Amino acid sequence: MRFPFFRIFVDLQYGHCTVDDLNSSLYYATPVQKYAVAISPGLQLFTPKPLAQERLNALAGGLSQPPKHEKFAPLPNVKVELKLIQQSGVSTKILLDENFKSTTLRKTINAQPFTVVHLATHGQFSSKAKDTFILAADKRIYVNELDTLLKSREQKRTQPVELLVLSACETAQRDNRAVLGLAGVALRAGARSTLASLWQIGDDSTALFISEFYHQLITGKTTAEALREAQLKLLSSSEYIRPLYWAPYVLVGNWL
Repeated sequence: MRFPFFRIFVDLQYGHCTVDDLNSSLYYATPVQKYAVAISPGLQLFTPKPLAQERLNALAGGLSQPPKHEKFAPLPNVKVELKLIQQSGVSTKILLDENFKSTTLRKTINAQPFTVVHLATHGQFSSKAKDTFILAADKRIYVNELDTLLKSREQKRTQPVELLVLSACETAQRDNRAVLGLAGVALRAGARSTLASLWQIGDDSTALFISEFYHQLITGKTTAEALREAQLKLLSSSEYIRPLYWAPYVLVGNWL
């Protein structure tokens, strides 16, 4: 069954949403229960191309233990998350912890034509490029470097990254236009779709969400439908019913 699709054109300036709001039952009524949702930055249109038609193979990198000089909490379920992608049936190359370095990521991403790049690590989106980054084992990879890293792939391979997933990121505090950083990552990376989280989520719920998301992709659902089904999976659990757990995920770009 195909679900109605709900595409949002936005100027990327979101209002505040407090923790109280995210825990309130008033926010349980959501378009996700009726629609598959994706965001198109401005009026830019992406040429629709179903991801399900591709043979999914993923480069999955993650950092369960941040470097000692960084003030980020450990993400112990990153190992589980990456393993679940592999178990879903997606052909997966895993770079975990010490193997998840900027140099290794650059080398590996150019080694074969990955359709999906999944990065399970701390990161931050900001309206300022200098404050937008993901965390690798050796350093922070800022958006300009991530742009260069992914563009270096394009010089060797004509097939673009179909889906970029950033599963443990958050928006910068007190930055009302922080989601611009996400759109910037999506557009500059050259990925047709980018799925990311806008605030820190429970490690357990992230693993459950990611497992269901890839399961739905494998069964032939569109990217937007797979996102919806994964969110509904969390909504159906009494433990994760609050928007705090399922609402931070956004899909930017191609929805097929």
